Amino acid sequence: MARQRFIIEMGMGIDQHGQEPTVAAARAVRNAIAHNALIGVFEVAGLSDPNQMIVEVEVAVPYPEQVREEEVLAVLPFGRKSLTVKSGGMMVEGKAIEVLQDKNDEMLIAVAAVTVLIDND
Repeated sequence: MARQRFIIEMGMGIDQHGQEPTVAAARAVRNAIAHNALIGVFEVAGLSDPNQMIVEVEVAVPYPEQVREEEVLAVLPFGRKSLTVKSGGMMVEGKAIEVLQDKNDEMLIAVAAVTVLIDND
């Protein structure tokens, strides 16, 4: 089967409090897909079910080894999903606020690229 890229969407997510790379990564993916309607997968590519899409996600975030992949992929409503997590993104010094359960002053920033592919049989 030959796969063709249909669209690539980019996003950014931040966890200002809590220092959770999974939260930042999920927000980056949500931001990437927040403003789209992939009508073309039906009208142009001819899919009959949105779960026929292949959705490949790449996320760069501090502490990639701590990312809970299933929580990041759960942001995506459809598709045959995969996730690659890389070291990257950014850490910015914020202010730890005890009542928000901050562990330290770090704010974690993640970036994501979400690629939708179509199988051409």
